[in-house]
Amino acid sequence: DALDSIKAITLNEKIKSDQQNIIYENNVNELIQIKNSNDIFKIKNNLINFIWKNNGFPDSKLPTSVNVDILNSLYDDFSNLERIDQLNIEMEFGVNSISYLFIPESSNNKLVIYHQGHDGDFYKGKETIQFFLEKDYSVLAFSMPLLGMNDKPLVEISNLGTIQLISHEHFRFLESENFSPIKFFVEPIAISLNYLDANHNFSSYDMVGISGGGWTVTLYSAIDDRISQTYSVAGSLPIYLRSIPENRGDYEQWLPELYQIANNLDLYIMGSYGEDRKFIQIFNKYDSCCFSGDLYTSYENEIKKSILQLKKGYFDIYLDDSHKSHKISELGLTIIINSIMNYTKN
Repeated sequence: DALDSIKAITLNEKIKSDQQNIIYENNVNELIQIKNSNDIFKIKNNLINFIWKNNGFPDSKLPTSVNVDILNSLYDDFSNLERIDQLNIEMEFGVNSISYLFIPESSNNKLVIYHQGHDGDFYKGKETIQFFLEKDYSVLAFSMPLLGMNDKPLVEISNLGTIQLISHEHFRFLESENFSPIKFFVEPIAISLNYLDANHNFSSYDMVGISGGGWTVTLYSAIDDRISQTYSVAGSLPIYLRSIPENRGDYEQWLPELYQIANNLDLYIMGSYGEDRKFIQIFNKYDSCCFSGDLYTSYENEIKKSILQLKKGYFDIYLDDSHKSHKISELGLTIIINSIMNYTKN
């Protein structure tokens, strides 16, 4: 066992050493497809066509149902909470989304969308949700598909039989010319914002996501200009930085058809671009899961240069060295709230 451990450590060190060489062999500027605002418009349309095929962005779809003022004892100890509304969204193959809209007693009329990652239910982000409620924000909280309260449906796959969808890897079996499972990750947000547009009067929509939720807010902010500010914590790195095993990511982070349209660098720019728009990445220096360290330094300045050339928007990256976990820390929350409240245009 000791010998195996030594071999594993040695192999990992070699991989990390190789990764450094890979970084220097990539010309980041050449990887960025976006050179002007027309490129953003074209790539956004191509993304929407890939995700929703010929159906277009779901700008008029509404939730399947909404339960107003529900009871959930898990949140009984929340302060500054007037009520919780539950948004239910049914999609293809029995995949669904159950999200909670936390409405504060004292409200600043602004919304933060909180997206949990692969860790499970958004209840695991309870501290983050409470943090924003205490700052008078409404919070719309999501779990990823198949996780938390969301169903794990049975589906019939041609030539393979009936399987239960318990992992995002299973989504590969649902792909076709007419359907992309990537919609499961982003359509619930779009539909929920349609509902909020029609039934509430929030002055802004900002997004905060951890891990797989950080990936989700990265993709979503690239395709919907209704999002003002986006904060992705330990969410993603460009594919050329993901040869280290712990940085590989799940199905949705490793889909050639998606990233040939817009790679991560393009997505960061698209989430940053626009009047009063901002995209911030936070990495945990000593993250116990993934995306630790400062690999982002290989692309940070190139993204900032792109945003300066586009003349609209803001991009930045923070490194959180205050802990050794895979989470949004107290320092991370402080960085986010200070950034939200002190928006500065480039």
